Amino acid sequence: MLSFPSSSPPGFSSYNGGGMNGTSTMMDFLEEPLPGVGTYEDFNTIDWVREKSRDRDRHREITSRSKESTWALIHSVSDAFSGWLLMLLIGLLAGSLAGLIDISAHWMTDLKEGVCLAGFWFNHEHCCWKSNTTFTDRDKCPEWKSWSQLILGHGEGAFAYILNYFMYVVWALLFSLLAVLLVKGFAPYACGSGIPEIKTILSGFIIRGYLGKWTLIIKTITLVLAVSSGLSLGKEGPLVHVACCCGNILCHLFTKYRKNEAKRREVLSAAAAAGVSVAFGAPIGGVLFSLEEVSYYFPLKTLWRSFFAALVAAFTLRSINPFGNSRLVLFYVEFHMPWHLLELVPFILLGIFGGLWGAFFIRSNIAWCRRRKTTKLGKYPVLEVFVVTAITALLAFPNEYTRMSTSELISELFNDCGILDSSKLCEYVNDFNSTKGDDLPDRAAGPGVYTAMWQLALALIMKVFITIFTFGMKVPSGLFIPSMLAYYHHDWAIFSGWCSQGADCITPGLYAMVGAAACLGGVTRMTVSLVVIMFELTGGLEYIVPLMAAAMTSKWVADAIGREGIYDAHIRLNGYPFLEAKEEFSHKTLAMDVMRPRRNDPPLTVITQDSMTVEDVESIINETTYSGYPVVVSRESQRLVGFVLRRDLIISIENARKKQDGIVSTSVIYFTDHSPPLPPSSPSMLKLRSILDLSPFTVTDQTPMEIVVDIFRKLGLRQCLVTHNGKLLGIITKKDVLKHIAQLANQDPDSILFN
Repeated sequence: MLSFPSSSPPGFSSYNGGGMNGTSTMMDFLEEPLPGVGTYEDFNTIDWVREKSRDRDRHREITSRSKESTWALIHSVSDAFSGWLLMLLIGLLAGSLAGLIDISAHWMTDLKEGVCLAGFWFNHEHCCWKSNTTFTDRDKCPEWKSWSQLILGHGEGAFAYILNYFMYVVWALLFSLLAVLLVKGFAPYACGSGIPEIKTILSGFIIRGYLGKWTLIIKTITLVLAVSSGLSLGKEGPLVHVACCCGNILCHLFTKYRKNEAKRREVLSAAAAAGVSVAFGAPIGGVLFSLEEVSYYFPLKTLWRSFFAALVAAFTLRSINPFGNSRLVLFYVEFHMPWHLLELVPFILLGIFGGLWGAFFIRSNIAWCRRRKTTKLGKYPVLEVFVVTAITALLAFPNEYTRMSTSELISELFNDCGILDSSKLCEYVNDFNSTKGDDLPDRAAGPGVYTAMWQLALALIMKVFITIFTFGMKVPSGLFIPSMLAYYHHDWAIFSGWCSQGADCITPGLYAMVGAAACLGGVTRMTVSLVVIMFELTGGLEYIVPLMAAAMTSKWVADAIGREGIYDAHIRLNGYPFLEAKEEFSHKTLAMDVMRPRRNDPPLTVITQDSMTVEDVESIINETTYSGYPVVVSRESQRLVGFVLRRDLIISIENARKKQDGIVSTSVIYFTDHSPPLPPSSPSMLKLRSILDLSPFTVTDQTPMEIVVDIFRKLGLRQCLVTHNGKLLGIITKKDVLKHIAQLANQDPDSILFN
């Protein structure tokens, strides 16, 4: 049987109502378009060509009317300004929610270890602001009490440690269970990262409710809970999802975005940039991330509007939480020491490690997710979250680098050590008696540095493996970004070329940042946007080369093992109809090899332009599940006239039965401008030419599939019809193209699940 997913006419312009037939003429039975005609059902693909054509018609109409009156001119100006106003609102809302998430997550993360007596709503840092303790003991203020101090009256001893351990695990389980229960009960779409689905939606696919108000509310709440639970996850993906929800909801305030799916996706591309901006504190990188990683259609005006929305979101976040990160996931740092040419070797080695880890993570995570979907484990998401959280909390508490939040860990690794730093990583022995003239003394590593080294090594191993099982659970989860730390021996021969006495010749925080870029690049295959994001974090142009070396090396190494990034892998895992624009199609197949119907299949289901009754068309609709039908002159000639959507047919026929007199099952449906005179006793005719796409995209049966695939990618088609000498032979849909590509890649073509 012919099977093609949601398809709509490419070239469709605007709807002008239907028509009715008296005895010899057909007249419009509606003066305005029918509600629902031209819209799409859930899990359908939009038609970019039609949507852009409709927007051009709307814009031309507004422009022509602007010369008629002052009010029409004001309407034209407001229509042009509405896009910028919408970007402002998206930036304000996304930045506000990001600030709320940051503040709440920081407080609830600290709540696992203790409470502030001056006000339970203060986190550890805020609680100690007014304390009179010394700078080195600033985290040990009397206003902050651990749970053992609060319950037992003291914080020392084995029993106090066990009690703090127990409370940490209990709070972690409470937060994660509340998160998974809220997701399961109120908004199933609020789980996971969100970026694979957003990429699919931006390519034209429709998933009703994925960017709705309930998803936004539950995602915001459960993201705080998931991060606070201590699970090995990040916020960047979920924050992009949150920002896109804001964009989708705010689109309903403006008619041109509410009624046009292609225009709405321009807004969602800008919203994704705003989401990355508040996640990383990098507006330019956010725009490039949207362009490189998630967007399908990105015109020049969307570029500038995306940058505006990203700037507004970043400034809003900074205004709400000036003492937090502008930065939510990463930390703004500024290094002062230059890097040396020989350091490119360890930077490239970090890139190799990042690429290997990325490929390992993707394969392991996808294998685990497949197991989750195909075994009983997938039926018990609450139990899975409980078990993973319990294991994570039990392993995390003994190690201070796994106990602290992701933001705190990365900020500590990224920071360059100063004299007043109390971190173990900055515990060097200061021997000021050895100072000669203006030279600074060499500082030997103290015991804290060595302790931090093995703790960080254990933290890395734990995070690497536990993230595999965490990413993809039924809670909001982005990617945790592993970071590296460097320790150097200034007396080694390799450093003699650039290390002068008393000078810091290596910046350990730079290695942490390059390691983070390498690991994230290996997992996501980001390149330019990743380098720019890291550049915005450091504020220095001199570190672009190390970042580029690590990012490109990690991508090359990971691509050598597997071509897909984590988001593309999850798109394929979930069977979303996403046609990757970056992949080359090099196979020598023709359109006739892919079109439906195939040889020995039933003939193509078609509708004739002037010989079928309402009953005939309704029978075709009831007996098939296709989302559209070719219209031909007659069954004998099979000469193509146009293409009509199933949804438009159903709505138009139902409306005609209710509002047009004389429409019965035996009424003839016409897709032509004129009809022959009918006897007085004949039932009224139903004219449906207005819902017919008269310019469906067609190819011949000998067209190479390489060209067909390019046409689908660049025009955003849902389907194209296949002809031979003007005669209709079959149809190729986006789903058929995806199945064909999967089959040629020795993959299961039935993995394309959604219609």
